Amino acid sequence: MKHVEFLADPTAGEARIGSSIALASGFITAVVDRLSRQHPRIVFHLLAAESGMTYRALDERKVDLVIARIFMPIADEQMDAEVLYDEQEVVVAGAHNPWVRRHKIELAELMREPWTLPPPDTLSGSVIAQAFRDRGLDLPPTTIITATVPVRSALLATGRFLTIIPDSVLRFPANNPALKRLPVELPTTRRPVGIITMKNRTLSPVAQLFIDCAREVAQPLAKRR
Repeated sequence: MKHVEFLADPTAGEARIGSSIALASGFITAVVDRLSRQHPRIVFHLLAAESGMTYRALDERKVDLVIARIFMPIADEQMDAEVLYDEQEVVVAGAHNPWVRRHKIELAELMREPWTLPPPDTLSGSVIAQAFRDRGLDLPPTTIITATVPVRSALLATGRFLTIIPDSVLRFPANNPALKRLPVELPTTRRPVGIITMKNRTLSPVAQLFIDCAREVAQPLAKRR
């Protein structure tokens, strides 16, 4: 019945998306919001997890495509990657944190603050750890270690904690008043965000619509590359 429905209306059906937790909290929700307004009959299934898990889900046909930060060239000869935009990690505080009033901050100045960071053995955590090493610093003492961005955002709302997240989390939803970027430079954390698909696998019309919409949402970010 689903295949008959696709033939009758290629804008109705299901899209299965794999993504990192951070991108799911920002960029992916912006794409879903825009596309669901245009095509309200689409149902979205989202797998938000670490890149290794989402790549496996793609290979096992559990998702149609993956949108994630590309930490290294796609080594799998069966996968294709299309870069949407470049993204870097940013230091973030809650709107009421005293550090948001500073115009310039060195990372070393924040070492004694309460932090919440992703596990250092994850891809995003390893990039953050490298950013501290590039400044000649060890990772700061961390109060809570979690990859879940909503949990870290909730801690930031107390006005005490700091964290490091991809800058797209601040852009979607636009002008998020609860989180404030601190003026700390982390240039070595920049990585491309891309669409990963399987070669020689035909995408459904709904999955193609999602990709087209992702390109549209990414255009303002791509102009900053």
